[in-house]
Amino acid sequence: MHDSLELDRTECESLIRSGVVGRIAVSTPTGPHIIPVNYSIVDDAIIVRTSPYSLLGTYGRDTTLAFEVDQFDHEYHSGWSVVARGRGEFVTDAEQLDHIRAVWQPHPWVTGAREMHLRLRWEELSGRRLGAHGDLLRALPVRRVP
Repeated sequence: MHDSLELDRTECESLIRSGVVGRIAVSTPTGPHIIPVNYSIVDDAIIVRTSPYSLLGTYGRDTTLAFEVDQFDHEYHSGWSVVARGRGEFVTDAEQLDHIRAVWQPHPWVTGAREMHLRLRWEELSGRRLGAHGDLLRALPVRRVP
């Protein structure tokens, strides 16, 4: 058995910035939905590309969203999870879009037009780990390397 330990803000930021794929939780009139997304981090915000007719395109604007990225080792019963919460907004300003493209443009893995840029500036950032002592970044099988 392992203890569950809280990650500090620096560890949370480091892990969320190194990720490639996460999940966004959004509330809709039919209830909550969890949507897997690939993402980028620009400044202190998560950026995903979506379409206007998607769940995020329809319900993600001006609402509180939750985003999670995690990694688990099932054999050793260890891992970590980082959750960011903040308000979703669509980026439409040309200068801001140019900045996103220059820093780290997210490239959707799914087909179809995904021209809307959804930004989630985290207001809350928290994380926990179970076991997984040592350098959590080095243990990632896949990670973004700046």
